[in-house]
Amino acid sequence: MEDIAIIGAGLSAVSCARRLREAGTSCRLFEKSRGPGGRLSTRRTGELRFDHGAQYFTASDSRFREQIEAWRAEGLAAPWQGRIVSIDHCQVSPTSTPIERYVGVPRMSVLSRALMGDIPIETGCRITALRRTTAGWMLSSEEGAQHGPFRQVVVSAPAPQAAELLEPAAELAAAARSARFAPCWAAMLAFEEPLPLDFDGAFVASSALSWIARNSSKPERPEAESWVLHGSSEWSAAHLEESPKEALEGLTSAFREAVQTELPEAVHAVAHRWRFALPETPLEDRCLYDATVGVGACGDWCGGPRVEGAYLSGWELADRLTLS
Repeated sequence: MEDIAIIGAGLSAVSCARRLREAGTSCRLFEKSRGPGGRLSTRRTGELRFDHGAQYFTASDSRFREQIEAWRAEGLAAPWQGRIVSIDHCQVSPTSTPIERYVGVPRMSVLSRALMGDIPIETGCRITALRRTTAGWMLSSEEGAQHGPFRQVVVSAPAPQAAELLEPAAELAAAARSARFAPCWAAMLAFEEPLPLDFDGAFVASSALSWIARNSSKPERPEAESWVLHGSSEWSAAHLEESPKEALEGLTSAFREAVQTELPEAVHAVAHRWRFALPETPLEDRCLYDATVGVGACGDWCGGPRVEGAYLSGWELADRLTLS
């Protein structure tokens, strides 16, 4: 029997895996996509790079601050010194409070990969069901393969997807179902020349947009003028089932209106839908765990959103697993 299976490979999952490895506990991750990262992701197209998920991270907890310093010492994270403003009804104003913002370098996705190290991971493997047997937990994949047995299981998917996998642990499934997520359409645009805007990121109100950022202003990014646009939760939900082309047109139009600038023709333009982007009603508990059956769950929908919340959720679940 193997020790622990972790379903998913976003930041909460790899944080949990790293903490388990440091405690001498073995684990194996199962990820439906091609690699770890989740919303700490970067889209690469030729020489262009777009951090189209998490835009940056901040720290308030000492444990996450220590991790940031470790990343900085390894050359994997750096402060983002871009000028950040607020835009409301096309009016630009400074943000109220200075905040130290960090990004992964040369892209956001390096952070999860660094935490992973050589921890075993099965990529391109979508787990669809958990089954408890006398030998331990068995995992069923979409392809019909069986993995296991495992002594314990961690589910790190977004809450709506986690709830389905957690059905063998009814109380955890019910808790996951109570967490609500908002979607987000993201647009990635590149231009031949810099846009005539004297800021690098903006929180946008009264718009189809919630955030815009000059991705090329972040440290160690390619110099080509590149922007990431995030749709507001309300707009993204209302346009959730539109095609990427339609979403791109809507976000680009909102960008033009928000910055009151005629945009040149983009040399690259694409949209990506994050169906489960933002936890609107995160749980109070930092993680979920049922020691009687050996199942836990973690993610930014536990104990608080954002990058820091995901990291700490995985950390705390690992501690509970190793103490059981």
